[in-house]
Amino acid sequence: MNETATLLFTLLRAALHPEREEAWSLPSQPDWSALYRLATEQGVLAIVWDGMVRLINEGVLSAEQQPPRMLKLQWAVNVEQIERLYKKQERALHHLAAFYREQDIRMMVLKGYGLSLLYPHPEHRPCGDIDIWLYGEQERADDLLRRRYQIAIDEEKHHHTVFTFEGVMVENHYDFLNVHAHRSNRLIEAELHRLAQADAPATAEAVVYPSPDFNALFLIRHAAAHFAAAEIGLRHVIDWMVFVQRETARIDWPKLERMARAMNMHRFLYSMQAIAVDYLGLEPDSVPPFPRDLALEQRVLLDVLRPEFAEEYANRGFVRGLWVRLRRWWANRWKHRIVYREGLVSTFFVQLWSHLLKPKSFKS
Repeated sequence: MNETATLLFTLLRAALHPEREEAWSLPSQPDWSALYRLATEQGVLAIVWDGMVRLINEGVLSAEQQPPRMLKLQWAVNVEQIERLYKKQERALHHLAAFYREQDIRMMVLKGYGLSLLYPHPEHRPCGDIDIWLYGEQERADDLLRRRYQIAIDEEKHHHTVFTFEGVMVENHYDFLNVHAHRSNRLIEAELHRLAQADAPATAEAVVYPSPDFNALFLIRHAAAHFAAAEIGLRHVIDWMVFVQRETARIDWPKLERMARAMNMHRFLYSMQAIAVDYLGLEPDSVPPFPRDLALEQRVLLDVLRPEFAEEYANRGFVRGLWVRLRRWWANRWKHRIVYREGLVSTFFVQLWSHLLKPKSFKS
C-alpha cells in the first residue's frame, strides 16, 4: 500500500474514533491532491476532512504539512455540498414516512441513512439514495404515490421499484436481495424476511430501522454481492466497522457465522473483519476470534482501493458492453468463490436468464 492510502486510513481512524488517542504517523510532505482524489473516489471525502481537521486542531498536522489553501477551500466547499444533500435526503425521507404513516404503512429504512446515524458526524456519510421496505405493502404504496403526487414509478428492476420524491431517488424494495440472480439468495432472503417481521412494530411508525441481527446478515451479503459482481468502496467496509462497533453486543455472532459458512461467504466476512480491525481501528474484541488469511485479506483490500478489473461498459453499445461484462465476470471469478456457494457456470446462466426477464437491467 502506498503512502497516500496509508494517510487515508490514518485520517479515517482519526475521524471515526474521535475519543481515541493514537500515535499518529504522518508523512512530512503529504500528497494532498492524490489523497483528495482517492477520498473522492471512495466516497469518504467528508469523513477524511473530519480526520484532517481533528489532527490540525490537536497540533499533529503542522502548517507546513497541511493542504494548500486553494485545495483546502475546495475541500470545504465539497463537504458543505455533501451536508446539504444529506439534509435534503433526510427531509424527503421523513416526509415520505409521514405520508405512508397516514396510510397505515410501516416504512423500514435500509442501509445508508440508518447507518449514517452510527457515524460521529452522520451528515458526512453520503447517501446515494433512500432504500425502503414496506412490510409487503410495496404495490399499494406505489399506487398511492402515483395517485397523490403523480409520481412516475420505474418497475424495470428485479427486486425494487424506483421513483423520485422531493428530488431524491428512492428504491422501494419488495425483497431485500435479488433472488433471481443467485439461488442461495432465496435462503438468505427467507431469513431476512423472518427477522424483519419478528421485529416489526405493532403500528405504523415514522421510520423503522432494522434489528442488529437483520443488519448483520443484510449488510455483509449486500457488500459481498456488490464485491463479487463488480466492486465495493471503502464506505462499505466503514459501514460494517461502525455498525459492529456500536451493535456487537446485540449481534448473534454464532448464528451469523453459521449462515456465512452455509452460503460460502465466511472468507469474505473474515476479510471485512480483518480490514476493519487492521486499518479502520475496530477493537479486536468487538468481534469473535476468526481465522486469518493475510494473502486474501490484502487482495480484498487492494481490490477495494483499486479494482483489479475496472473497465466500464456504460456507453459502449449492447455488443461491446456485453463483452466487457463477460470479461469482468471471468476476471472476478475469484470473488465469486469467496461469496457464493453456486458454481460459476450455473451462476452465469441464472444471471443471463435474470437479465432476459428484465432487459433494461443490462444497463445497470
